[in-house]
Amino acid sequence: MGTFAGERTIGGALCHVTATALHSLSRDRGRADLFHARGVHRKKWARCLLHASQRAAREHRYGLLERAPAKGRSAHGSDIFSEKGIALERQRFTWKELAGPPFSKLDDDAFTRVRVILMNGVMSDALRFLHVFSRRNLDLRLPMAEVRRVTHHQQTMVNWLNPADQSPLETTIGFEQVAIEVTAALAQQEPDPYLAQSYRFGLLEDFDHLYRFSALMDRVDGKDSNNILQSYTDIQPGRPTAVEHRAPIDDLRRPYDKNATAPLTKLNALTLVASEYQTHDYYMNIGPMFADPVARMVYAEIASIEEQHVTQYGSLIDPNETWLEQWLLHEAMQVYNYYSCAQQEPNRRIKGIWERFVDYELGQLHLVMDLIKRVEGRDPAELLPANLPEPVKFESQREFVRQTLAREVDMRPVGPDYFPQGSDSDASLEYRSHMNKAISPTTVIAAGYRWMPGTELVEKPAAYLTSH
Repeated sequence: MGTFAGERTIGGALCHVTATALHSLSRDRGRADLFHARGVHRKKWARCLLHASQRAAREHRYGLLERAPAKGRSAHGSDIFSEKGIALERQRFTWKELAGPPFSKLDDDAFTRVRVILMNGVMSDALRFLHVFSRRNLDLRLPMAEVRRVTHHQQTMVNWLNPADQSPLETTIGFEQVAIEVTAALAQQEPDPYLAQSYRFGLLEDFDHLYRFSALMDRVDGKDSNNILQSYTDIQPGRPTAVEHRAPIDDLRRPYDKNATAPLTKLNALTLVASEYQTHDYYMNIGPMFADPVARMVYAEIASIEEQHVTQYGSLIDPNETWLEQWLLHEAMQVYNYYSCAQQEPNRRIKGIWERFVDYELGQLHLVMDLIKRVEGRDPAELLPANLPEPVKFESQREFVRQTLAREVDMRPVGPDYFPQGSDSDASLEYRSHMNKAISPTTVIAAGYRWMPGTELVEKPAAYLTSH
């Protein structure tokens, strides 16, 4: 059995105890005397012990601290059939937990923000899916309502990790970093060449969105977007946003075959749909809040492309999957993404949240496993991987993005297929011409823009000093 460590700093001393030794420590006057000798009053030692005991009990309950792994397995095993997680009825929250301390937008690693934004989108999409499913199914409304309640609180806890001093435009930069780095990671691990091509195609459009929003931040707020990106992601043009506008027929892709597709392909597609859907909704909500007329149009233009991306990625999913089958895949996708976050999160407190939610999602997954057995008479093992795939790589994908940019920036879709530049359909050419007739906001905002450390403002003093 593993041990659970609890720490608290009181009176300048670090009290480090284990849950299994709390009672013996409380009777250990010698240990108390030792703390007293170091300048910690016995009453402070008692408070230290009490706080550590409460924290250890709470973290034992929710799995917030890493357990010593059993021989031959990780702290959270990747076998989703043997790992039962925490039963749904035990998945509970308090308001204090839900509105906990945020991460630091500058001091925490940028990929902590990436994970928070991604998982907020994943949970938002889970809620959306279950609400629509519930409208179509009477018999399963209660279990869906019960799972939705927990899912809502999970999303709240994740979303409230965003700091109050992170502006809407800074958050936008974070959204585009998610769209670039996560999509690039999934494109590289995707076993289906056609879906991988679709991910690379969308990636280069989001890459350009980051460039346009960086220009907007520089010119409207006078801020450098790299303060948020932390040099993990390049800031340069991709496929120009002005040419990304397409007729709906050119955004529809061929769906995978549910009977012949690797489970990882299904998890990847659901992940990207969730991520892009959230981005679309965020831009639609925040865009009207800007006073600058060009900023308002930039958000309107890029939100339209995000709708196209949701259409593209959503059309990759086989519509012949049953509602219950899709619910099962949603839960597996959530386990997989929380597991990936937990494996790479450097912030100890937030890592505990990811681990807690791995257990929660495993509990929800097993509930749906039981439902699909009972309702459809199907074995979940036919639909899910025996073990979770390798975690999503939350790291800079700079070289892959650069290579993709050099090879594929001129690709255009006609119907479900991709062709070199100049192959746009007449329908897309007409649609694009009409939308850009009066103005192309993303072209205007980035006219002459070239990212440099410290924003464009550093150019003028340097030019002045050179000329004098």
